[in-house]
Amino acid sequence: MAYVIVLIIGLAASAVGTIIGIGGGVIIKPVMDAVLDMSVVQISFISGCTVLAMSAVSFARNVKQKERLDIKKSTVLAVGGAVGGVAGKAIFDIATKTMESSDIVGAVQSTIMVVMTAGVFIYTCFKDRIRSRNVKSPVVSFAIGGALGVMSAFLGIGGGPINIAILVYCFSMDSKTAAANSLYIILFSQLASLITTAVTGAIPEFSPAFLVLMMGGGAAGALIGGAVSGKLRSRHVDKVFLVLLAVIIAISIYNIFNFVALAS
Repeated sequence: MAYVIVLIIGLAASAVGTIIGIGGGVIIKPVMDAVLDMSVVQISFISGCTVLAMSAVSFARNVKQKERLDIKKSTVLAVGGAVGGVAGKAIFDIATKTMESSDIVGAVQSTIMVVMTAGVFIYTCFKDRIRSRNVKSPVVSFAIGGALGVMSAFLGIGGGPINIAILVYCFSMDSKTAAANSLYIILFSQLASLITTAVTGAIPEFSPAFLVLMMGGGAAGALIGGAVSGKLRSRHVDKVFLVLLAVIIAISIYNIFNFVALAS
């Protein structure tokens, strides 16, 4: 039964994540925390691998179909994301080694997720009233990418809702353009994070079958999500985005209480 659950999680999360450009990890991580008896380290690693598969397939599809990618601008963000991904992974490793319990780390991750997601929800609701920017400086773009990379790697989500909000606000992208470029940035940051994990020998013990099913679901979900996305307008993507944000907030709040109970 657990194998069916992880396949469904990987497939559904990656399909929805591809549509709105957030990386399926922001769904995978809190859902796996809630329904599976696995450690924070195991879930973060499997989630990261799934997001890598999803973002790689999504990027290849977007390039082939020439969908809304600003390669020059997004490459600077992506390189910053890769550097940030290494830093975020290092911070996560330090946290898991210094805190008394991995459940405390999980509670911290879930708390950050709630705050971050709630902020993005509010911004998305009122973004039409907020004047967006059009950042042109490569240095600033690199710094923005780095900050996003740190956050996504530490949380083990690949790339969260904050990616979309930042791309819309800082670069005046519409929702669909932000989604395509967000997945490109996620590819770089997640690849850097996983390479760091391998090089430092920090790969946790896990079920190979779980990993294969999750990554297979991630790749398939990317194809399904890409096909659906092509038929949606930006305003429809926004509606899906808001519903998902509400679900993530609810699950993350549940996980905070669950992790605190386990740690006490």
